[in-house]
Amino acid sequence: MKGRPTLFENKELVSRAQSVFWEKGYTATSLNDLLEVTGIGSGSFYNSFKGGKKEVFKAAILQRRESFNNFRKELEMSITPLALIKDFFRGIAKSSKEENLRGCIIANTVVEMTFLDDELEAEAVHILKDVEKMFTDVLVKEKLNGNLSNPLSGQVLGRYLVTFWCGLNTLRRIYPDRKVLAEQIEMQLDILR
Repeated sequence: MKGRPTLFENKELVSRAQSVFWEKGYTATSLNDLLEVTGIGSGSFYNSFKGGKKEVFKAAILQRRESFNNFRKELEMSITPLALIKDFFRGIAKSSKEENLRGCIIANTVVEMTFLDDELEAEAVHILKDVEKMFTDVLVKEKLNGNLSNPLSGQVLGRYLVTFWCGLNTLRRIYPDRKVLAEQIEMQLDILR
């Protein structure tokens, strides 16, 4: 008989659960969906995640924060961070149709949790504000280094990139076509000149 999952296994369980939440959203994901994708029984699930579905969902969006933190480290170490930011957005046009139809789990969470769960909405908003700060820090530095000539402040441009990101995650569902997305992304990135 298998015992309670270890912390390492919990990370893997959260990753598996994240895929279901990303595809269906929080509300439409059932306990059975989570048990099926994680391959554990309900007793083990509740032993691992005492707060149930909400706890595993929060852990799933916090895993996405880790990805953004890793990107932040790449930006800090890069000699061409502006190019990395552009490549980040350009990568959306190279995504599969399935990835495009899923959008961004964090942006999805902000929309889904409005009026549904203040705590989860606030967590997702906090992540997007961290991403905004990440962009802003790079853009301020790039302006000081003479690599960005746009007269708008780094803060306004950082907020613009988060607005662009959230809008792009809707657009990619409307037009999950690489050519259409590439054209729209290039037009939007022209602001970073």
